[in-house]
Amino acid sequence: MASQKYPTRKLGGEDVSAIGLGCMGMSFAYTSFGGYDDKASAEVLTKAADIGMTFWDTSDIYGPHTNEKLIGKWFNDTGRRKEIFLASKFGNLRDAQGNPTVRGDKEYVKKACHDSLERLGIDQIDLYYQHRVDDKVPIEETVGAMVELKKEGKIRMLGLSECSATTLRRACKVHQIAAAQMEFSPFALEIESEQTEFLKTARELGVKIVAYSPLGRGFLTGTIQSRDDLDPSDNRVNHPRFAEGHFQENLKLVNTLSEVARKKGCTPSQLALA
Repeated sequence: MASQKYPTRKLGGEDVSAIGLGCMGMSFAYTSFGGYDDKASAEVLTKAADIGMTFWDTSDIYGPHTNEKLIGKWFNDTGRRKEIFLASKFGNLRDAQGNPTVRGDKEYVKKACHDSLERLGIDQIDLYYQHRVDDKVPIEETVGAMVELKKEGKIRMLGLSECSATTLRRACKVHQIAAAQMEFSPFALEIESEQTEFLKTARELGVKIVAYSPLGRGFLTGTIQSRDDLDPSDNRVNHPRFAEGHFQENLKLVNTLSEVARKKGCTPSQLALA
């Protein structure tokens, strides 16, 4: 059973683990040499639950769909659904030609939630994010559809991801947004800037920040010392941070962090998350 000693934070009145488990890399984007291993991933899920890291994050695009199915199978195999505060997302998808697109229209939002619940094998998602904002659809329509899902008991809390301060303010006029998931790490400090005013706005509106990629997409672990450490099919190969022209400069930041961590007697990952 989950430990009661794991640090927690309040989110929408709920106690959630201070550090969450991002499940994307188990099924999507961060390809390890040899591919994905569902058995090993299930063991990680069990270990996370055992130590009290029970705030889990997934999305329908991860796979696509296979990450939600992985978690759903774990719920079914273990019977431990009630221990987990589960977040999933919608709206970031591929069109019929395989091109990236975004959808936030009411019809899509309702169907996406129904499909996620089916894959997960559950009746309710604790925190449901719009993964990316659809600039073709008013945020009021998207949030309105999410409110309907909440009234139907299919979701508990509403969230947005990678939105602007202006969009967040508009969304909160329709319904309280429990959390905004934003990239935040020594590589990505934009939410703190005066230009975005995002952190300031979130605090004003009572919206919690859930940081994604706090380890700089794995760079800040110190385990990636060259581009050869990435599988050719790993999508980080094409990310600007890991690009040939930027890699060595960014590695300097990583190595500086690693040296500070060494002096403090911790790992680079622990320092980045502190």
